[in-house]
Amino acid sequence: MPVETQRVLRAREISRQEGLQRDAEAAIRDSGLQIEAEKRAQFEQRYVEERKRIEQELQSELREKRKREMEPVVERLKKEFAQPSVAPAADAKATASPSPVK
Repeated sequence: MPVETQRVLRAREISRQEGLQRDAEAAIRDSGLQIEAEKRAQFEQRYVEERKRIEQELQSELREKRKREMEPVVERLKKEFAQPSVAPAADAKATASPSPVK
């Protein structure tokens, strides 16, 4: 993998982790909990674990929904494209107008 690609992926991962950290801190703040550093770290770790689990479930549900929604689309397109089409050469001759003589 090119060095530049690795750098971009590393930066994205760091940004993602920082976002999760901010979200966990906001959850603690919004909950009104006043907890010491050790419990705060445990809370943040569990928050990240639970959020990851929820995101995986949502992604799975989205994949399944997309699959269900796409099945009729594929069938419709299959029928549409399975119909015999007019030969392009014959169609072009029928619709072409003669060139004006100059």
